[in-house]
Amino acid sequence: MSDSNNPINRRDFIKGAALGVGLGAFGAMGVYSYSPWRKAHLAKVERKLTDFGVCRGVKATVISETSWFDNAMLMGDIKAAGGLLVDQYTYNWPPFGDGTGLGKGSYESGIAQIKSLLPGRLEEAWEITRQKSVHPENSGGFAALIEVEDMDGKVHKYLLDSGWSYQWMDECFKREGIDKMLASGEIEALIISHEHFDHFWGLPVTLKYAPGIKIYIPDTFYPSGLQYIVDAGHKGELIKVSKGLRPIMPGMASYVFDIPIICKVFGEQSLYFNVADLGLVSITGCCHQGIILFADTAYKELKYERDQFHGLYGGLHISPFDDWDPKYDDLVIGLKKWNIEKVGCNHCTGLVTAKKFIDVGYPVIKGTARFRTKDEAYLGNGDTIEFRKA
Repeated sequence: MSDSNNPINRRDFIKGAALGVGLGAFGAMGVYSYSPWRKAHLAKVERKLTDFGVCRGVKATVISETSWFDNAMLMGDIKAAGGLLVDQYTYNWPPFGDGTGLGKGSYESGIAQIKSLLPGRLEEAWEITRQKSVHPENSGGFAALIEVEDMDGKVHKYLLDSGWSYQWMDECFKREGIDKMLASGEIEALIISHEHFDHFWGLPVTLKYAPGIKIYIPDTFYPSGLQYIVDAGHKGELIKVSKGLRPIMPGMASYVFDIPIICKVFGEQSLYFNVADLGLVSITGCCHQGIILFADTAYKELKYERDQFHGLYGGLHISPFDDWDPKYDDLVIGLKKWNIEKVGCNHCTGLVTAKKFIDVGYPVIKGTARFRTKDEAYLGNGDTIEFRKA
């Protein structure tokens, strides 16, 4: 029976009540998921607290974060070549273009076009590969200068990655004075985060100025990548870093994550620093292991000042092509539990993510949007971020 004078009949009331209970439960679950209450039901984490020393400070200079310039062009190439699981050396991108077109190349046929010119005659090599490659204008590259001050006040310089385009990276190196630092031996080592085209294929640009430089790579490089290091003209020590922690100097360590990555790449190494009176600083190339695993690993493995996750810089690989999925919101919210005190992000983080970081109040250091960096939400080309007690 219904009461025609009552705008809410019994069926509507029951539906409304059920919906209300459902939404209430869903909301409560969300609050619970991000609250300290859930910890009461989780097993206590056993921490190794490995002591890897301490340094006085770390400074990162963005040499290039614009690893490619056009997302649609990059994804169009990948799709036309067979997709994200295809071997990157077959895409026919520079410097391994052989003129046969998308998805028809190989490491061997590509390097044969330019091998005799590497690393000294870089401009000639680039002109040849530019004519034979697909979309050479879209290859940028990621690289950063890392300066670590030890407890005696001496500054140690490292290069994180060597970018992609020979032409673009050489221009960036000269803009930031990296060419002169390499030539004079000021930069102690090149640390390659992983084998991807935009971090590794610009290797001859580094070797042009310092062929004998020490290089750290994950020990998961494929044979083509290892051969490229030889063919590019490297004459120095090559250190293949195994899974886990690898101290480099007091207060600085590499950590290799064994993870599969798109375009047939495996493994990524990122950097941890223990800065005096501040805490842990993490620097990453692409962070394919995921920002949560990156932070959790440090918490479980390392001992650091104040037991505080102080700083973070690099590509965080949340929305690299500026797409968005609601599940990414969990990553943005999940980062809050670490109470990070200073953040600089760019490259594969995604501008959408960087702006969400700012919107939720994370301490993001904005950039100056110069040298082809698109937005101030990114720490951009030529910008710096420093982690040091004032």
